[in-house]
Amino acid sequence: MANWVIKLGGAVLNNIDAAKALIDVLHQKPEDKFILVHGGGSLVDSWLSDAGFVTSKHLGLRISPREQMPYIVGALAGCANKQLMGAAISNGFKPVGLSLFEAGLISEQKLKALGQVGTCIENDASVIKSLLDAGCFPIVSSIGFDLEGNWYNVNADEAAASIAQLLDAELIFMTDVEAVLDNKLNPLHQLSSDEISKLIEEGVIKGGMQVKVNTSLQAAQHLRRGVYISSWQKPENLIALLNGEHVGTKITP
Repeated sequence: MANWVIKLGGAVLNNIDAAKALIDVLHQKPEDKFILVHGGGSLVDSWLSDAGFVTSKHLGLRISPREQMPYIVGALAGCANKQLMGAAISNGFKPVGLSLFEAGLISEQKLKALGQVGTCIENDASVIKSLLDAGCFPIVSSIGFDLEGNWYNVNADEAAASIAQLLDAELIFMTDVEAVLDNKLNPLHQLSSDEISKLIEEGVIKGGMQVKVNTSLQAAQHLRRGVYISSWQKPENLIALLNGEHVGTKITP
């Protein structure tokens, strides 16, 4: 039996049938326990645009002014989370929607210039462990809280890595691309720390993928095992990874 943290991101949140197909394959590993962690960048973009806000990013992280937080929280902890809960319910699971606080993490401000963008600090995993023991399927949004109750928008890749570290779980990132790509758009099957540094320096890995790869490397080093980045567009990729096969890009510690 194993614990798995699966980070679901990208356009899959605009395709509920794809989300259902991914969640459905988890039935093939009934002995294992799963935690789904998600963001929802395109949904947040849409909600902010409808409200008249302009979205800005810095090094792949969304700048999150305090006045935008009600929309960001509504999109992520509300709409996106409940869409995924609906997909899980339709597949016969018992989902429970959580923020990062219930999942055992405390947040604090990352950089003042980023507004309410938060970090992840390990705290108390008792709630999420109790839910797993009760046969529930935690679905965790990337909304965090500090001990004063302030909201934070946390990068979902960082959130997933922190939960995996907290639970000593296996970690998979399901994203829009089949793998991390080189400068000729060919998939890279494995990456080490030195290779990642070189590709970032050359500008091959940048933006959101740079955040994802760096977060994956940090998690791999902490967990002392490989972390995978693969595509949500093929549910068979997920079951292959759950069965120990090499699919996508493996980030090695």
